[in-house]
Amino acid sequence: MQFGIFSIGDVTPDPLTGRAPTEHERIKAMTTIAVKAEEAGLDVFATGEHHNPPFVPSSPTTMLAWIAARTERLILSTSTTLITTNDPVKIAEDFAMLQHLADGRVDLMMGRGNTPAVYPWFGQDLRKGLELAVENYALLHRLWREENVDWKGRFRAPLQGFTSTPRPLDGVPPFVWHGSIRSPEVAEQAAYYGDGFFANNLFAPIAHFAGLVDLYRERWAHHGHGTPEQAMVGLGGQVFLRPKSQDAVREFRPYFDRAPVYGGGPSLEQFTERTPLTVGSPDEAIEKTLTFRDAYGDYQRQLFVVDHAGLPLKTVLEQIDILGEEVVPVLRKEMASSRPPAVPPGPRHPATVTTTA
Repeated sequence: MQFGIFSIGDVTPDPLTGRAPTEHERIKAMTTIAVKAEEAGLDVFATGEHHNPPFVPSSPTTMLAWIAARTERLILSTSTTLITTNDPVKIAEDFAMLQHLADGRVDLMMGRGNTPAVYPWFGQDLRKGLELAVENYALLHRLWREENVDWKGRFRAPLQGFTSTPRPLDGVPPFVWHGSIRSPEVAEQAAYYGDGFFANNLFAPIAHFAGLVDLYRERWAHHGHGTPEQAMVGLGGQVFLRPKSQDAVREFRPYFDRAPVYGGGPSLEQFTERTPLTVGSPDEAIEKTLTFRDAYGDYQRQLFVVDHAGLPLKTVLEQIDILGEEVVPVLRKEMASSRPPAVPPGPRHPATVTTTA
């Protein structure tokens, strides 16, 4: 079981001070958070990809390469790579290069993003989003596994005898997750290729995503990759932790109330009841996270958002310490004790197994 941090890289004013970090401060804070995650014993750091304010991570591979040079064990991932508006050839090249630089500690999550305007910015049509995702990933999948690729599709120039360079490290492509919040077609795509499915279930009821995960598991088995229980599932969530629950609620409430994605909707109490958001003590975070298996079955990766909504860097680093010292060790032990032997561990490149096992 892998545990880690993912960041959407928002630049949001601190509601207590009214001050927003500069882009430079936010970018450097994200890299500090990643290094801290490794120091705290976590397994994964993932960054989103956005091309519009108020977000900063427009070049995930650049950021992850910087982090790779300052870590030794951490798996470096995206919490969305835009398969619809990025050229599959460039994705193949960039992530293979990063894979070599990081000695295999790389995977990525394919998604369509949540900013409709990004499509015309990159010369694409929002109405073709699913078709772009299917066609572009089909090409990317081949580019990592074949040399001298001939290709003709609807959305990019044809290729004749094209070889993407560098080739994947030791001939093993980065592991791919497919992230979705609503599309069964994405669950089917992940199942067809034998890839992972990531339910980025931050803002919707847990039951909403259970159906997508069930579909993915069923189709994964249908396509001959193994039993439904052996499919690779990842989950997202957000936590805010303090030793006492009432302190966590009091401290986090102003951030929740003014957060771009939370504010103006259901209350903090309603959100924590209906979604994976945990605001409370370490014991409450452990208890709630363990219930995710009831909805999704045994899974391979759990990522937490800890730096959203203008939270100060000092507070974020404290959250990572609490996760690393008090929450994740218990979750590892509890989940390992009841995990069926046939359920595989989280994905790793073979080059990393001897150094990270």
